[in-house]
Amino acid sequence: MSNGRFAIFIVSGLVVVIAGLSLFTVNERELAIKLQFGEVVQVGYEPGLHVKVPVLHSIRKFPKRILTIEDKPERIFTAERVALQVDFFVKWRIVDAVQFYTSTGGNLDVANDRLSEIIKNAIVTEFGKRSVQEAISVERVELMRDMLTTATDTAQGLGVELIDVRVKQVEFPDDVRNSVYAQMREERARVASARRAEGREISEQMRSTADKERTIILADAYRESQKIRGIADATASEIYAKAYSKDPEFYAFYRSIDAYRKSMGRPGDILILDPDNEFFRYLNQSDGSP
Repeated sequence: MSNGRFAIFIVSGLVVVIAGLSLFTVNERELAIKLQFGEVVQVGYEPGLHVKVPVLHSIRKFPKRILTIEDKPERIFTAERVALQVDFFVKWRIVDAVQFYTSTGGNLDVANDRLSEIIKNAIVTEFGKRSVQEAISVERVELMRDMLTTATDTAQGLGVELIDVRVKQVEFPDDVRNSVYAQMREERARVASARRAEGREISEQMRSTADKERTIILADAYRESQKIRGIADATASEIYAKAYSKDPEFYAFYRSIDAYRKSMGRPGDILILDPDNEFFRYLNQSDGSP
């Protein structure tokens, strides 16, 4: 090989090497920053091919996709000072590459550790405001929303955005599970006893009200019956008076016959009277004489 061709080969190789050192690519799943002696000099690269000065410049790339942190369950305490084991995960992504680089050195492990501490502090804060019942059931959605809100402000200082914080599982540690269950049974028993007492009180009130209404109804019915009976007696007396005024003798005869029937109408009855008694007046006149 001639010296000319060799020189061309060397120059071509150097050009290729220099081009390789001077060019870099950024894809749509990455964020990139250009550093000059450790200082950020350019950001906001679009996906595609870009140029840098070899040796003078270096490129740091960070994932643009959503990342996940899954740490070991954390032991926390509720407002009642009851211990719980909380298993959680975090969804996050880098939104400010420069701030992320300056706060974590561009190290994802450092970022994960710091975000884990931020989330743990938020979990401790929010669980500490709630009872066991609120933490494990009725306010779970509100709890996770408040945890995300509490942690977001702190996480922004890292140049990241928290997408979601989810509580996967909440359990009682073995050393407190039995005591908590016993406490919950006692609480349920207390509530049941209170409900039964309340039911008995309501039953007594209803029974008392029913008895009062019954007494009032009976009194009203008796008063109404007495009124009706009084009207009937007055009407009967009026009828009797009219009948008597029309034929006093017949009326007296009718009353005597009715008295005979009522006093001697049953078998075995014994009536002892003087034969000359006025009661037998019409019997003594059975021959038809007046």
